[in-house]
Amino acid sequence: MTKPQTMEFKTELEQLLDIIVHSLYSEREIFLRELISNASDAIDKLRFEAISEPSLASDDTDWKIELRVDKEARTLSIIDNGIGMSASTIVDQLGTIARSGTKEFVEALRSSDASERPELIGQFGVGFYSSFMVSDDVTVLSRQAGHESGVKWHSQGKGEFTVEEIDRDARGTEVILHLREDADEFLEDFRIHSIVRKYSDFIEHPVQMEASRTEGEGDDAKTITELETLNSRKALWLRPTDEVSDSDHEEFYRQISHDFNPPARNIHFVAEGTLEYRALLYLPSQKPMDFMWTEPKAGLQLYIQRVFIMDRCEDLMPLYLRFVKGVVDSSDLPLNVSREMLQKNRVVSQIRKGLVNKVLRELEEMKKDERESYEEFFTAFGSTLKEGVTQDHENRDRVAKLLLFRSTKCNEGESIDLEGYLARMPEDQDQIWYISGEREDLIARSPALEALREKGEEVLLLTDPVDEFLVSALGEFEGKQMKAADRGEPQESDEDEDTAADAGEFEGLFTFLKTSVEGLKDVRISKRLRSSAAVLVAGEHSVSAQLERIMKQMGRGDELPPRERVLELNTDHAAIQALQKLHAADPADPRVEDIAHLLYDQAVIAEGSAVEDPAAMAARMNRLIEGASD
Repeated sequence: MTKPQTMEFKTELEQLLDIIVHSLYSEREIFLRELISNASDAIDKLRFEAISEPSLASDDTDWKIELRVDKEARTLSIIDNGIGMSASTIVDQLGTIARSGTKEFVEALRSSDASERPELIGQFGVGFYSSFMVSDDVTVLSRQAGHESGVKWHSQGKGEFTVEEIDRDARGTEVILHLREDADEFLEDFRIHSIVRKYSDFIEHPVQMEASRTEGEGDDAKTITELETLNSRKALWLRPTDEVSDSDHEEFYRQISHDFNPPARNIHFVAEGTLEYRALLYLPSQKPMDFMWTEPKAGLQLYIQRVFIMDRCEDLMPLYLRFVKGVVDSSDLPLNVSREMLQKNRVVSQIRKGLVNKVLRELEEMKKDERESYEEFFTAFGSTLKEGVTQDHENRDRVAKLLLFRSTKCNEGESIDLEGYLARMPEDQDQIWYISGEREDLIARSPALEALREKGEEVLLLTDPVDEFLVSALGEFEGKQMKAADRGEPQESDEDEDTAADAGEFEGLFTFLKTSVEGLKDVRISKRLRSSAAVLVAGEHSVSAQLERIMKQMGRGDELPPRERVLELNTDHAAIQALQKLHAADPADPRVEDIAHLLYDQAVIAEGSAVEDPAAMAARMNRLIEGASD
């Protein structure tokens, strides 16, 4: 056997352990849920591997998770006969957090209230380390299926751990916790029983613990010790829907999602006929902490004839519905199915279609019958749902009807859907107007909306980065084209023709602006403006200012063609008329160029972009102020 090798935890994990060890928690009991869940996963993984390689589990198929308490030694052990770990596996899995967004997660954990931390730990998938909430010393003994020797991992949660090779007869893993002085409750049988029933009652494998009973009386009395199964093991999705209570759903949802909040909706059904499967799906009520940081992945737990196959079967649910949690149990798939087979399997494709239909129908009913709850749901997951317009052509219209937007006619806290927008459009309006930007308050006051506001036409205010891709993919809704209010030229009207100044009078000024202000494709009289002097818009087929900003923030600005900037001027505005007089009197007057650039800069600011040279802008303003005193 090898000598113990000491290793250091990765930086983020060391910080995580420091927070756990030196903090108090209101729900420390979740450590047992996490360790039982890990043990169950290990058994499921071996069962799956043994389908193609039976020898891995031939010596022991009596699947179980055993809990052992030693009050004298102050230890609680969690033992499974699952897949086990090798030395390299144990270092990889217990020495680092193999997840993206780790730094952000640790920061959130550090800044959160103590009562929130158990939930965060569970959501982020680092449940093993919750052991240190109740223990000051953790030992893991394991032997991987198919290997002859075992491995011992040991740590006190203080920045390092040791690993050594050992002899171990049994396949599987044993986690031994030496409990802290303030964790006596977890040495009591009744407390452990209650935790298992609360969090792990639906685990398929028996969670067992030694129980003693006395038989006979007097001198004939004898104590018999046997294993007692603590969980009901009744898979919730196999029960009739009318036999499953709300509390059952909440507990099972918590188990599979690690979300302490109750789900917004559950979808429990049995599909029968040419295709048979059972499904139990949940719509969350709030966005989990790790939803923003981890790599986007859809997927449901897949069982085949109650045999666990995989935790996140991505082929069962499209990416835009990745917030859905749940279980699917099929009778029509082979037990030895592989990920590659799933991608091409017609049965999986049909199940996926049925699941998507059920989820969309549930969202439609929620939006119709529980608008307030739906708006809360959409606030959390609307950005994700919008992706369906680009990803799911078959259901594009259904997804579009589920979307909510803010608009120029919405009061504080209100939103509108596209059907509602069409219902209150003026009869002569042909487009669905929208404007995009980073801040709602800024785009709502954009000069580009002045004429539309005057005509009473509503404009959608799009501030979600995904909205730029949404409107491009959607194109139109029920025959009405999606039209950017700050792109291209607005429709002609008699009023515009009557009030617009003669373009010939300003032709010289426009030519001067196009040649002196770099980046302008064109300068023209505006049909949009009523009270503002200038507005910057994009060409009809050009990218928008918002898309340009988004791509630059992603470091991909060079992938876009140059944006076609058009400066529109309100020739009825006193500032434009004053500039015209200065230019007509003396085109070489330095004030003309300063004012021209300031008009452009203010239009850039109004569209929500940053002025490229703020110092030059300030210098021009100072020169004009100085000249005003002459």
